Amino acid sequence: MSANKGWWVPPEGEDNLSEKFLRKTRESPLVPIGIGGCLLVAAYRIYRLKARGSTKLSIHLIHTRVAAQACAVGAIMLGKQH
Repeated sequence: MSANKGWWVPPEGEDNLSEKFLRKTRESPLVPIGIGGCLLVAAYRIYRLKARGSTKLSIHLIHTRVAAQACAVGAIMLGKQH
């Protein structure tokens, strides 16, 4: 039995997750920025959930999703132009 029981080792020639992420970041540096912006917008909107006033919860969550998604898609589109 091997000493690395329970650990998955990628086959030869395949990148691990961190190497793949770094390679993708070098190819398109705005994608991680877009993902970070998406997470920040979503976190802020969820934090402000109690101050939504008379807006229904479902509408507030839809607006949160749209704003976060627009941030991520905008960064990806800006990255594709360069």
